Amino acid sequence: MKHRIDPKIDRVFKALLGSVENRNLLVHFLNAILTSDLTAPITEVEILNPYNDKEFLDDKLSVVDVKAKDSDGRLYQIEIQLLTYRHLPERMVYTWCDIISQQLQSGNDYSLLKPVYSIWLLAENLLPGETDYAHEYKLQNRQGRTLADLGGIHLLELKKFTAERIETEEQRWLRFFKDGEQLDEAALPDWMNTDEMRQAMKTLKLFSEKERDYHAYQARQNYLREQRTIQIEREEDQREMERIKQEKEQIQHDMEQAQQDLQRERMEKQAALQEKESALQDKQSLQEENKRLKALLAQSKS
Repeated sequence: MKHRIDPKIDRVFKALLGSVENRNLLVHFLNAILTSDLTAPITEVEILNPYNDKEFLDDKLSVVDVKAKDSDGRLYQIEIQLLTYRHLPERMVYTWCDIISQQLQSGNDYSLLKPVYSIWLLAENLLPGETDYAHEYKLQNRQGRTLADLGGIHLLELKKFTAERIETEEQRWLRFFKDGEQLDEAALPDWMNTDEMRQAMKTLKLFSEKERDYHAYQARQNYLREQRTIQIEREEDQREMERIKQEKEQIQHDMEQAQQDLQRERMEKQAALQEKESALQDKQSLQEENKRLKALLAQSKS
């Protein structure tokens, strides 16, 4: 290829799985990722928001996820996410719920709801405490019983995927998205020797060799880099603000502690002074009592 193309760039990702001519790739991808969820393989899908290269030329905020519906009415949403942030999980849940809720129109009953499967491929790790790269979330109780069969959310962390030997179609797709930019079309590794992977490489080749598409790809890549830089700077600013806040809180705590220590020291001195004055008064009282007793004793002798 003339230029190396990263399939994780959202514009390329949508062309791979969201274009009409690659609809068979979307079917293959869904069957690969959702093997445990499907009672039978998906054979046909309708892409609800098909890829349109013109939408990316001027609009940096284009919708770049892929939405599709199969012949049974089940809905699918697939998105690549290069950047992770604190509230990304909330966005995932909200998007999934929103697609579910959009199925019903006024007067429809809940029996018409179809399962919605939301698949997120993440270039960065989102769950630092988890070692597995694949995570599945559903409406289930602690015993694993499903409240309602409404699909679920699949989260795939590419950085954690380290398998060298490809044993499943899911692994094949993940390896492609993770390492696709380094692939040489003239010397593809054995794990890329399938009809689907060769078709996927043709899509990358189109971005590589068509000047307009490549410039649009570069523009999108630069935009995402800018967003990443902005995010890093924002996170650094937030950490700096948090550090300053903690320092201020520590200074305030130290000042309050110093005031408490000073107040305690004053109270201790005041208590010691009162104790000293009380002891002096007791001594004076004792001396006066001794004088009185001596006077009484002198009177009695006379």
